[in-house]
Amino acid sequence: MTALTVLTPGDQGDSSWAEARSIAEIEKFVRAGHTVVVTPADLAGHDGEAAELAAASVCAWAGARVFRTNRPEQVRLAVEMTESLAGRRPPALTRRGLA
Repeated sequence: MTALTVLTPGDQGDSSWAEARSIAEIEKFVRAGHTVVVTPADLAGHDGEAAELAAASVCAWAGARVFRTNRPEQVRLAVEMTESLAGRRPPALTRRGLA
């Protein structure tokens, strides 16, 4: 499992990362074995926080591992939840409900 990285816009990335601007590019770079960096706000447009978090989740599902955002805590949480749903990361907390 590749580590998840969340950067703020001012942080410098690794020069070996492939920057993707669409889901098709993410999938292409992942298949080629590259670490993919995305900026979810660019993919979501100016539709606000919910759209950015949704874009980050879709990008994570497609295989992106590095996220550049002004909302690092929220994006990390959304991406970690997506990784758990995809079965690539164990959930942080599990509960067994008994009725």
